[in-house]
Amino acid sequence: MNKLASILLIIATCVLVTSCRKSGCTNPNAVNYNASAKVDDGSCICLTASGPTPYSLVIPATFQRFLPAPVFPADNPMTVEGVALGKKLFFDKRLSDDLTLACASCHLPSQAFDDTNRFSVGINGIAGTRNAMPLFNHAWNLTGKFFWDGRAIGLEEQALEPITNPIEMHDTWVNVASKVNADATYRTMFTNAFGSVPIDSNLITKALAQYERTLISGNSKFDRYLLRQVNLTPSELNGFGLYMDESGADCFHCHGDATNPLWTDNLFHNNGLDASFTDKGLGDVTGNPVDDGKFKTPSLRNLVYTAPYMHDGRFKTLDEVLDHYSDSLVQSPTISPLLKNVANGGVRLTPQEKADLKAFLLTLTDSSFVSGY
Repeated sequence: MNKLASILLIIATCVLVTSCRKSGCTNPNAVNYNASAKVDDGSCICLTASGPTPYSLVIPATFQRFLPAPVFPADNPMTVEGVALGKKLFFDKRLSDDLTLACASCHLPSQAFDDTNRFSVGINGIAGTRNAMPLFNHAWNLTGKFFWDGRAIGLEEQALEPITNPIEMHDTWVNVASKVNADATYRTMFTNAFGSVPIDSNLITKALAQYERTLISGNSKFDRYLLRQVNLTPSELNGFGLYMDESGADCFHCHGDATNPLWTDNLFHNNGLDASFTDKGLGDVTGNPVDDGKFKTPSLRNLVYTAPYMHDGRFKTLDEVLDHYSDSLVQSPTISPLLKNVANGGVRLTPQEKADLKAFLLTLTDSSFVSGY
């Protein structure tokens, strides 16, 4: 056998072996069954005959102890199929006009579903005017108000805006629904989750909301401390004492205490950032001047991952945040009455007190939440 014939024989053998081991869906009951596939690649999509499967949230022990059970919209119950569909949509760049941006592009799992940019950047490279809020524990947002200014009522409504926002994903819902409907896998997943109804913005946002309600962070060192599984250091304990002391750091009025594992009241406050407001926050939504400069209280969980801080991302570090409340509060007509030390510029913490308070705040870090996604 000459050299050329040997080479051709090797190539033919490789092709034969490859074809014999072709991967795909090997389940004959699946809608995407591939009769020529020899190795199942996990891509099988099967229609559910009995309807969607109810989904049970995994609720942390401290949440079970201190919080009511989450309440879901009657027209959007949690299902296994709906959550799986919502997760696929959350990471799909086809939801943006130029196919370059997904929800996860600004809500990074590695950053507790937050953005590392001061201002989130849309598909055309245009930056917005606010820092993206992190996504976790929203199933317990009993006020139902979302965004820094509270303009959306419910997670379903919250998911509507970024798609059509001209400086975010800059598409139309008709176009997005068309792109999703063109995908056979999506059509099957929507049928499994919602039945045989047209794919539209209503169903897409319902699926996204279901997935976002599964993003639960409740396994920090402080959670384990409350469950008597670990001890806090003297510095962390001192920091918690300062946090709870009206004559100390006085943080608990807005961010809650050990009986509120959300570490936010989900309400809106003017926290002394500015004397006047270019961005009026809640005031732009309500039109009421008494709401000018009020923004939603963010959770104190996972501060390690959620920098930069404040609605406009003005503070790069947690130390800058502590300096603001200690020494740099600014008076204005709508300043929160909870900031009782604004006349003195803040609560006037010593360097050691700042270090202790920071040590406590870092005990609210849930690294398992980040690594789990």
